[in-house]
Amino acid sequence: MKKTIVQRESLCQLGAWAKNLHPVMQRIYANRNITSSTLLENTLNHLLPFTELKDISKAVLLLAESLQNKESIIIVGDFDADGATSTALAIKALRLMGATNITYTVPNRFKFGYGLTPGIIEEIKHQKPNLIITVDNGISSIEGVVCAKRAGIKVIITDHHLAGKNLPEADAIVNPNQPGDDFPAKSTAGVGIIFYLMLALRAHLRESHWFENNNLAYPNLAQLLDLVALGTVADVVPLEHNNRILVEQGLRRIRSGMACPGIRALIKIGKRNEASLGANDLGFTLGPRLNAAGRLEDMSIGIECLLSNSETEANAIAIRLEQINAERKAIELKMQQQALKELQALLNMDATKIPLGICVYEKNWHQGVVGILAARLKEKYFRPVIAFALADEDEIKGSARSIPGFHIRDALDAIASQHPLILNKFGGHAMAAGLSINKNHFELFRSLFDDQVRKHISPEQLSYCLASDGELTSKELSIDIAKMLKEAGPWGQNFPEPLFNGRFHINSFRILKDRHLKLQLSTIDKRENMDAIAFNFLDDETEHVDIQCGQTVSLAYKLDINEFRGQKTLQLLIEDLSIVY
Repeated sequence: MKKTIVQRESLCQLGAWAKNLHPVMQRIYANRNITSSTLLENTLNHLLPFTELKDISKAVLLLAESLQNKESIIIVGDFDADGATSTALAIKALRLMGATNITYTVPNRFKFGYGLTPGIIEEIKHQKPNLIITVDNGISSIEGVVCAKRAGIKVIITDHHLAGKNLPEADAIVNPNQPGDDFPAKSTAGVGIIFYLMLALRAHLRESHWFENNNLAYPNLAQLLDLVALGTVADVVPLEHNNRILVEQGLRRIRSGMACPGIRALIKIGKRNEASLGANDLGFTLGPRLNAAGRLEDMSIGIECLLSNSETEANAIAIRLEQINAERKAIELKMQQQALKELQALLNMDATKIPLGICVYEKNWHQGVVGILAARLKEKYFRPVIAFALADEDEIKGSARSIPGFHIRDALDAIASQHPLILNKFGGHAMAAGLSINKNHFELFRSLFDDQVRKHISPEQLSYCLASDGELTSKELSIDIAKMLKEAGPWGQNFPEPLFNGRFHINSFRILKDRHLKLQLSTIDKRENMDAIAFNFLDDETEHVDIQCGQTVSLAYKLDINEFRGQKTLQLLIEDLSIVY
């Protein structure tokens, strides 16, 4: 996929508050619509209050009653990193507040699928729980809630996914995306929602003198922010201000050595530096290792890692997660090669045969890995993708990934409205969704999905654009500027890490591990050598570019600090490279 570099436009005029900022930071903040210095304050006293979350008071009263009556509580989680961190946080927080009869379950994605299903109720009702709390799921679990209520079980739903036309008849629903909810931070991840509920519960218990009356220490819930940061970044939710506060505070705890043993073990197995850990490390190193358990085996492995109080135990579980993740990578690579072969065959016959909305299916593909496959194909072809795998004899399950400008859940909703018999079920966000259909409907669905994409997206929008914050001078290409940018984060979805562009001379280069391009560069005005690296360069179409010493190249890049044997040096992380002829 050829990438086009476009210059970001300033979205606001910075006021007097920004006059002492470095000019590079002024440009970056103007490009991200930072209209006030308050939006850069990432301390907890700027966190939005929990009071505007609809039903949160109702949920708090139910929880307080359960604690008082020593009721049995079951957390029903989800099989991704957000679900795992949400589950671990709920259990840790409730234990700190006096819960003694609390456990969890995670639906087996291959047996039950997503959410609080009737099958899950059948599995857990023999445990005689008094209360179920869903985390990162439940907003679409209408039938499951009905079954729970029939069994005499109270249900609190905590979720962040978009609500459908009908809501479950739960005892309380805490979800900023439900109708009538005024909480401004609609992009809060599932782990953030359960954290807010625990904050509200703590406030209520404090007012009722619960902690003194039960000889309990007043819980410091900030100790759980490492989980909030990991789940938020791994779920790729937009990092609006409230989420940046949660992530930054979690990262600060991790960097100061205050993370839980499970997160420290994941950092160790991922060979990251705990003291300088960033949001990218959460998203690209820790998150995938945690997600691997839910994709291939059982997310309870990941949850037990996060719940462990023992460094030795956590390290042993992290090693197991690393092994599962390696297996996931091998499966993913094979699936990707098969999908690319099919799509490349279409492209070779006629470039117009590649649909604007891509659907791929192979009966031998792994259900737990189709989400990653969809994401990889989306990156390569830059168009909405749904990848399917066989779920049972008649049904296939799909995982969808979208691009800016195309709301994929709304597209599925439109198909379901116009063709009620096509979709068995679906749910999700603007950028990601899950669904299931009868396998005999695949070709029809493929056509309907492509029609939806063509209706809402023009071919011109299917150009992969890299938005640059402009060029840096030779003086600005420094380790001090790189450090300044790192400290200005956390960067992430909808608050992108600064990207720059410019021209450089190639002084030398080599290939690392048959994939990565390592370069020594100088600026056009002959500044001394700088390190640069293009990861997975030979996996991209740029493998056909004839790189030579002495060439001039146009780069899109990020500034990074490379640490090797105690030495820190500036390094450019190349996002795009083209030869200047």
